[in-house]
Amino acid sequence: MAALTSGEQAVKYLLFAFNFVIWLAGTGVLAVGLWLRFDKTTSSLFQVENSPSTFLIGVYILLAAGALMMVVGFLGCCGALKESQCMLGLFFIFLLIIFAAEVAAGIWGLSNKAKIVEEMKQFYNQTFNNYKTTKQTALKETLTAIQYALQCCGPTGTALDGVSDTCPQQQGLSAIITTSCPAAIDDLFNSKMHIIGGVGIGIGVIMIFGMIFSMLLCCGIRRTRDVV
Repeated sequence: MAALTSGEQAVKYLLFAFNFVIWLAGTGVLAVGLWLRFDKTTSSLFQVENSPSTFLIGVYILLAAGALMMVVGFLGCCGALKESQCMLGLFFIFLLIIFAAEVAAGIWGLSNKAKIVEEMKQFYNQTFNNYKTTKQTALKETLTAIQYALQCCGPTGTALDGVSDTCPQQQGLSAIITTSCPAAIDDLFNSKMHIIGGVGIGIGVIMIFGMIFSMLLCCGIRRTRDVV
């Protein structure tokens, strides 16, 4: 049985390194999802009525995405090291499915951008109003996370909203008047859409290279086993 060429050996170890990074990233994503699901500050959102559905769906998406990334990374690593055509084939199929899902999600997101922005605003306003009414710790944590991520404060961007304890700490006039969260959501999806698109394209290109490498290695393995 012939051995892999030096180029095929290089592809083998590049594919292993690529998938090890995917496996580590999947572990991190899964850990964040589990933390949001079971941490005492956010787990109550899964039991109370009228919980923000966007947050709950997002957590379950994180759990599913993390688990899938770990499976894909495992198949790629083991398939490369063991030179298994079966594992490499499964790895290729999983990557192709994820790539197709990413393209479909991107097309859907672009065609429904206005609806997504409106639903995000509704989710924020619902969380804000529920927190002002109930003062639940879980809602406070959710509101704080959103406002720190977007560097905004309340529906109007002023201290008069009465949620200054959940807002990012500012100095001077910015402590009284800052960006409103609905405006920050608009800015995220409008002025920064090219960044989101660039990240998506970058991930897609990496997936394409992963599929190409897996097929090159698979063909190399088949060649070595066909040679007597």
